[in-house]
Amino acid sequence: MKKDTSNPRFSGASKYVLDDELAQIVNVSMALEMPLLLKGEPGTGKTMLAHAIAESLRMPLIVLNVKSSMKLVDALYQYDTLTRLNDSRFGDSKRDVSNIEEYIKMGKIGQAFVAESRTILLIDEIDKADTDFQDDMLDVLDQMQFDIIEIDKTVSARQRPVIIITSNAKKDLSDPFLGRCNFHHIAFPEPDMMRRIIDVHFPKMSDALAETCIAAFYKLRDLRGVEKKPATRELINWIRALMADPDFDVKSLQNGQVPYLGVLFKKSGDLKVAAKQFGQTVH
Repeated sequence: MKKDTSNPRFSGASKYVLDDELAQIVNVSMALEMPLLLKGEPGTGKTMLAHAIAESLRMPLIVLNVKSSMKLVDALYQYDTLTRLNDSRFGDSKRDVSNIEEYIKMGKIGQAFVAESRTILLIDEIDKADTDFQDDMLDVLDQMQFDIIEIDKTVSARQRPVIIITSNAKKDLSDPFLGRCNFHHIAFPEPDMMRRIIDVHFPKMSDALAETCIAAFYKLRDLRGVEKKPATRELINWIRALMADPDFDVKSLQNGQVPYLGVLFKKSGDLKVAAKQFGQTVH
């Protein structure tokens, strides 16, 4: 495995605003070649951070979306036995049926290992996986190699990827797992930071509209009885909806009329709570 001798530094991207503390932990994790574990509620930008790092440093991004039923081997490689069986039956394939290696396909971690250039490897929502998956995965990432048992071959990483791991904190991670990662909790943005985020996405937006939307948004997040609070992405989509409506008037929002609640609230129960608060009817 080639050791990365460069020292790229991340300071943000075209559509991603971050604070100094987050920038520091990203850069320290890259320098120490340690996985960075990000926790926080959905919509705080954990997943988008990996996209932003890839954009800023011009590195390929490989995304492993973790599923509850996923086995570690699926993230490393897959042996396509069905295709090999069909090839052996019909004999019209250009592949050599006797060569099992031709039927080995790399999973997302395997792709990051064999890539020609250094990659960003995003392991998204690790808390969905069981403890054995988590710990065994970090063993592979520590050693930067894994075995393909069907062909008795060891795959070693050509270059160590930049590893970003996200968790929505729905389930506790094991102590060994936590001990082998750098950690950062991304808190939900305060209004000042949210204004910076909105300015990046809507640079021509008026101060009056931006301030009114943000104030209304935080009031909606504080409604009692809401299960899934609207996140940053919902706010951005809501503003897009308002700006696309030729009949929308910011004064109506300032007076307590909140249109397009369905863009902000995705659960029917939450939508009913919000609609009742503003005297609207949900069908």
